[in-house]
Amino acid sequence: GPLFFLIELIMYDILIIGSGPAGYVAAIRAAQLGMTVACVEKGFVGGTCLNIGCIPSKTLLDTSLKHYKLVNEYSEHGIEAKDVRIDLHKMMFRKEEVIKQLTTGVEALFKSNKVNLINGSARIIGNSYVEVQSDDGNTKLEAKNIIIATGSSPSELEEIKIGNHVVDNEGALKFQTIPKSIAVIGAGVIGLELGSLWSRLGSHVTVIEAQKEFLPMLDQRISRQASREFINQGLDIKLGCETLKVKENSNGLDISFNYKNEEIALEVEKIILAVGRKPNTKDLFSGDLLTIDEKGFIEVDEYCQTSVKNIWAIGDVVRGPMLAHKASEEGVMVVERIAKKEAVLNYKHIPNVIYTHPEVAWVGLNASQLEEQEVDFKSGYFPFLANGRALASGESIGSVYITADNETDKILGLQVFGPSAAEIVQQGLIAMDNGVTSEDFSKTIFSHPTVSEALHEAILSMNNKAIHIQNKKKIN
Repeated sequence: GPLFFLIELIMYDILIIGSGPAGYVAAIRAAQLGMTVACVEKGFVGGTCLNIGCIPSKTLLDTSLKHYKLVNEYSEHGIEAKDVRIDLHKMMFRKEEVIKQLTTGVEALFKSNKVNLINGSARIIGNSYVEVQSDDGNTKLEAKNIIIATGSSPSELEEIKIGNHVVDNEGALKFQTIPKSIAVIGAGVIGLELGSLWSRLGSHVTVIEAQKEFLPMLDQRISRQASREFINQGLDIKLGCETLKVKENSNGLDISFNYKNEEIALEVEKIILAVGRKPNTKDLFSGDLLTIDEKGFIEVDEYCQTSVKNIWAIGDVVRGPMLAHKASEEGVMVVERIAKKEAVLNYKHIPNVIYTHPEVAWVGLNASQLEEQEVDFKSGYFPFLANGRALASGESIGSVYITADNETDKILGLQVFGPSAAEIVQQGLIAMDNGVTSEDFSKTIFSHPTVSEALHEAILSMNNKAIHIQNKKKIN
């Protein structure tokens, strides 16, 4: 039949495609600045992060950690727990409740800020026009500015397809029973988090990784500690694996791969694929309206502007780390630039966290990157084993590692493996963003006892002033 469009008569100041952490934050900020805003969403408000990513995984990680500690760690505190049972159904129900609370919160913010939320699938059909397909038919919307915030989806492997026994991060948060055995493909952030989650609940977890190094973005000292601890917790981590083959059997899957020159065969109930993510740009715009690189990312400048000056792209569809907080800040930057404000983002200072236990967190440059760039730097180090608060709570594994420029004394990078690592890195990041020197930072008074004192001591140790460990005589 003939195609007919319902043309909305409004000309929006900003039309946003996608309501994840990039899109919904941009929408709210634009409304605050007095613009007329529409946000098109084909799935869930809140995107992957709120619905099937960060939030549900942290909810389950927290529950599984409480269980793990009860079974494995509380006896040393004199707390004996008998017959600990897991009610997986209740655990999953709580996760859904947390998601519901957050997504309805975003919807309420849209309402109070007068953001028009439109359900449907969007396609850009010109510099200022977007076609939205929904159950009610097609609508054509017009906007002065279009922001693409369509996010990313899990990558698949040629030889392993999502199916009955093979899941991605979404499926791994929805198991109805606890699998006896799981192979996690990929030892990155998502693989380690999901592996930890199910391992704590009793699954036997093997983590299979092609790269030879464990968490190569970390300083070796930190990555070695993390690797040792995760293995102690029961994750069987295999690095440098090659030629992975998978076939289904009646109970699950047979996996074979090459590890340290020998062939290893495993039988597992489930496979969790955690081999990275790819940008959602398929069928998003007509023809060659925008430039896309060979990996599917939309090409943008440092302000997230595409080759078409009134079309912007933010979050996982553009270069840079695929992180919710990076996406949100890009959303704010773009909207403020559209409003003619001077907004920039410091891409050098984006914090990263792995929500294992202990947490791993880092920001800035590590020692090997600084060596590569021939920067004259000094470093400081402090183990949580020498921190009173960490010992008191039985969380003394890990350490703080920090680098600073030898000439300017400004902090260049920070890595933490241990209790509250994410929060400690955030403290260092505030200092980095404000150009605070290690000398100034070391004069800050830290409350005692706190785990943050480990950051203070690491900075003191950089200048041979640490109190609670032996200082190294020569600097760096």
